[in-house]
Amino acid sequence: MQPTTLSIIVVNYNTEELLRSCLESVYAGANGTPFDIYVVDNNSHDRSVEMMRSEFPKVKIIENASNVGFSRANNTAIAQTNADYVLLLNPDTLVIGDAVDRVMKYMDLHPEVGICGCRVLNTDRTLQLACRRSIPTPKVAFYRLSGLSMLFPNSKTMARYNMTYEDPERTHEVDAVSGAFLMIRREAINDIGLLDERFFMYGEELDWCLRAKRAGWSVVYCPEAEIIHHKGESTKYNSRKAALEFYRAMYLFHKKHFAKDCSAITNGLIYAGIFLKALCSWRRFFTSAKASSSS
Repeated sequence: MQPTTLSIIVVNYNTEELLRSCLESVYAGANGTPFDIYVVDNNSHDRSVEMMRSEFPKVKIIENASNVGFSRANNTAIAQTNADYVLLLNPDTLVIGDAVDRVMKYMDLHPEVGICGCRVLNTDRTLQLACRRSIPTPKVAFYRLSGLSMLFPNSKTMARYNMTYEDPERTHEVDAVSGAFLMIRREAINDIGLLDERFFMYGEELDWCLRAKRAGWSVVYCPEAEIIHHKGESTKYNSRKAALEFYRAMYLFHKKHFAKDCSAITNGLIYAGIFLKALCSWRRFFTSAKASSSS
């Protein structure tokens, strides 16, 4: 019997030092599993590519002439591999121990699982809540945005967004896992297709997980495997663009999956809410920029 194979895909944009640490952690935790690593560089302006060629000669580098976004960059690498599993891994992560091997072994034992994620920790080792969550339906999003999910963290109705009522020490099925560490089975990719490239850098993992569940695959959170995610580090070089794409992804996700089942009034209220949140976000950027220039 041939051993299970894995392709790890990292999309990089100006994160040379973080990328180095990420790759070092992957190789340090290697536990006999056959794997290869693809790093798709979205036209970085630092020395990321030179660093990889010098220090990680086994890494397969794909250089894009421009920043094509997270989804398209991942799809480029996925199309070049036929491994049994594909792991999407952010460059601003550190793999703890044999986390990759643990998730693969779990999926080998559970063929119904199409997508699996791990426990994602913040830099201070607290749990990053987005590593196990529900799909943000209009109802789930309302409880989140209204603050009710924080007021009632043990409510299975109001706290579904981050599933804070579930024990983070227990392996359990979820609606979605974090795109910082997302392992998907090759059969699932063949079944549901590649990432939706309309999502530039947010929302694509939610879309993939929802499509997988609708196709009959399970999505599972596996806390026996852990990574550290230095959240925000990979987007700080263009935070305004990141903020814009975050709210654009919210709009696209609702329009794609839920708008057809909502009334025109409900859709109008949702789109207006997204627009206002985006506007407030951009006002903060301009205010901070003025404060910095005047100091």
